[in-house]
Amino acid sequence: MTIHYSFTADELALLADQEFFRKKATISGKIKQILEHLQNRIEAEIASQPLLAPEGFDPQARQFVKGEHLENFPYQYVDFPRFYTRENKFAFRSLIWWGHHMVFALIVEGPLVQQYRRNLFNRYSEVADHHLCLCLSPSLWEWKAGSGLTLPITHDRRSEVAATLDHRTFFKIARFLPLDDPAVETGTIVDEGLKAFQAILPVITK
Repeated sequence: MTIHYSFTADELALLADQEFFRKKATISGKIKQILEHLQNRIEAEIASQPLLAPEGFDPQARQFVKGEHLENFPYQYVDFPRFYTRENKFAFRSLIWWGHHMVFALIVEGPLVQQYRRNLFNRYSEVADHHLCLCLSPSLWEWKAGSGLTLPITHDRRSEVAATLDHRTFFKIARFLPLDDPAVETGTIVDEGLKAFQAILPVITK
């Protein structure tokens, strides 16, 4: 039995569009440069910070990742600082997700979560109202934002944030930066990522 595979006119036009792929490669290169610069800025920031990190944490560990299929969209990210085991997670991920947004997120799981939670509420005034959100998904690897997915960390939502974090063994705090944000147009993405990390630091320092 012969099977025929065909493309729509729009699909064929895209498949044959060399300029699209050249632009995609150029954009990907710029994204890598942004992530490298941000990682360097964060590294300088934490050089003098007493991080509350899991045993075995390597302050030099980092990982750059580039993929094509985060819900069928390309993405690039850097994890720095970075520590993952089956029981422990301690990372700051800077993710640029094509077609969606940019995300700067603290990911924590394991025995230190209780102390991170105490830090958050003991230093709540330092963390609140910096465009950060508590991610509500039962998965640490959900990267969408919006109603039912994120809870803004603001002074007037302290009790909601506390109730949401109660008894959790992991959590994620993130800053979501829309692709139409002025910081993207003006080229200050690295500054915004660093600001997000600085706002989160009170949660993960001694």
